[in-house]
Amino acid sequence: MWLEIGFGGGEHLLWQIEHNSGIGIIGCEPFVRGVAGLVKRLSDQGLASAAAPLRIHDDDARFALDWLPDTSIGRVFVLFPDPWPKKRHRKRRLLNPEVLGQLARIMSRGSVLRFATDIADYGDMIIEHMTHQSHFAAKPGLLTERPADWPVTRYEQKAIAAGRPRQLYIFERV
Repeated sequence: MWLEIGFGGGEHLLWQIEHNSGIGIIGCEPFVRGVAGLVKRLSDQGLASAAAPLRIHDDDARFALDWLPDTSIGRVFVLFPDPWPKKRHRKRRLLNPEVLGQLARIMSRGSVLRFATDIADYGDMIIEHMTHQSHFAAKPGLLTERPADWPVTRYEQKAIAAGRPRQLYIFERV
């Protein structure tokens, strides 16, 4: 099973379904428009019945982390999460030490966490958090090249259009 936290309109999740038919995916998205957009795309592309291994959690992903079994997830995607750019709001950012601990619990050894942001200090914050824990290793960490199985999302396209540099990371559960 793979987990995508905050799938937005579902473009990345849909791409993963199309290219990884043997993998079950849980998509977490609290916004109804995003969930509805994914369901519509699944239907339009005739994947609604073929996407049997897809489960949608239409609420905050932190609730799903509480009920997922230990070592049950092989890959986690957190792509362009809400950056909470104001300094006083940064404590609301998703990938904090508590959530990283929960991810470490549900991820199997050798699985990967893929994280992307276009907010420089969010990337810096993730590196800082990862430096102070023992559950994840940078493998390879900040990427210089995009892996072939990492499609561009709508939020990444917005960052490109705005001229904001993107930071793509891969961390391995050790």
